[in-house]
Amino acid sequence: LPIMQEVEDRSGEATTLNNIGAVYSNIGQPTDAIDLWEDSLDITLDMRAGLLRENRKAFIADNRGTAVALIDLLIKQNQPDRAYEWVNLASTVDLIEFSRLIDAKVKNPQAQQEIDQWNQDNQRLQYLRQQLQDEFSDSLSRQIRELEAQVNADAEAISQRYPEVAELFETQPTDIEQLRASIPQNTVVIQPVILTNVTNVPNTIALFLLTPNQLTVTQIPVTPEELETQLSQYRDSVSNRRNSKYREIGAQLYDWLIRPVEDQIQALSPSQLSIIATGKLRSIPFESLYDAQTNRYLIEKYPIHYLTRLSAGTREATPLAQTRQLLALGNPVPVDPFALESAEIEARRIAEIFPGSENHLGSSATLDTFKTQAPRFPLLHLATHGCFNPEGCCLRENCDEENRTIDMEPNTILFANQESFQIAEAATLGLENTELITLSACETAVATESGNIEIAGLAYLFERAGARATIATLWNVDDEATQELMVVFYQNLGSGMSKSEALRAAKLQLIEDYGHPFFWSPFILIGY
Repeated sequence: LPIMQEVEDRSGEATTLNNIGAVYSNIGQPTDAIDLWEDSLDITLDMRAGLLRENRKAFIADNRGTAVALIDLLIKQNQPDRAYEWVNLASTVDLIEFSRLIDAKVKNPQAQQEIDQWNQDNQRLQYLRQQLQDEFSDSLSRQIRELEAQVNADAEAISQRYPEVAELFETQPTDIEQLRASIPQNTVVIQPVILTNVTNVPNTIALFLLTPNQLTVTQIPVTPEELETQLSQYRDSVSNRRNSKYREIGAQLYDWLIRPVEDQIQALSPSQLSIIATGKLRSIPFESLYDAQTNRYLIEKYPIHYLTRLSAGTREATPLAQTRQLLALGNPVPVDPFALESAEIEARRIAEIFPGSENHLGSSATLDTFKTQAPRFPLLHLATHGCFNPEGCCLRENCDEENRTIDMEPNTILFANQESFQIAEAATLGLENTELITLSACETAVATESGNIEIAGLAYLFERAGARATIATLWNVDDEATQELMVVFYQNLGSGMSKSEALRAAKLQLIEDYGHPFFWSPFILIGY
């Protein structure tokens, strides 16, 4: 360890700390193991922040084991608060990765300028570290130490000047007391965390249950193979209207993800459940999980919404009575293969629900209209194509893998004249007074193997831009069912229901009308 520290081998230092921590864990000295693993992760986080974009994903995968081992040991040592602080940091880092991948902007132009300069210095630091790995020299080592000190000091200074961007530097877990204080009363937060594929750590799902006043964690044994199979089969069953096995498979997932904490949930009598899904768990709609003992879906028991992560300082909701105006844009390219006729009808009907609302349809649904009018309306409804597939989106019927036409770039929303809005620019929209952004069209779905980070990332970017909540879809949806659900949802919203209550009531109506989760479960509300 002293050798690694002396020669400035940060990666070697983190690995050595991890290995020593594993020894202490194995010989029954958990306190020492925890301290060493936290020191190792501190270095790992610091290094990752400076990596070039193309290197970060592999680096995260290579260093996942330390975090899993630490979280598991903290749980076993009856320190759930400390374990969750690291869990929350890990889930936030996942979103930051997406933000950096698409080069997302921040609202404050001065902060953006300073972050750009920080990124340049960080990239130079990474380059010099690689040089030192190739050929050690005292002068280069001193240069790295000086630049590293400057980069760290600049990160701290930017975080203090602009607290809203502090988490982009992904350095320290947020205190659990601050996190719990952001949870509304009568709300229970469930965050399942997959702790698998790490040597000497039992394969489990850790179910964290949080309220403003308490935090508990329950571990359920499950092998990676079992979980992978169930999640894949369930996603296939609910996203295919002809697949009838969704109840059977959903019941097994219910038994893993909900039943072990159901008694605790019922004892708290929450008015809504907040789900924080990470990794492959993002690919399934939790509201469709089926309780075989009561023959009810989870959505039939509670209003459900999702959170991107638990964040300190969540702003209070604006009373819905003050937010009954809506901007709807629909069917911006009303010619095949892009036409969305049902979406145009949907946008027109929704705008009629709220006096003082506007709709812009067909060729009038322009990007300029969206940019200039969006700040005026608390409710924004985009009945248009959105592409969040990393490979881009083909909207034509004759697409195939060998001769594929990509009509939309990844992470874009389509407007009239085939103009696209890059969601990386969300912070420039001025959404501080936005209560809800809804993306209701059929191409907002993403590839299953992506882990649905794109949809969570979309909501995260709109959230950072000021919007309180986002509705998007987990797969390509049925036009008629979408129109019915959206109209009922907004009618419920207009009657004074909360967003989660309004969406639940609309889904219950579709369960009655359509039955299969394909029609009603892909619509997820992310945010409060």
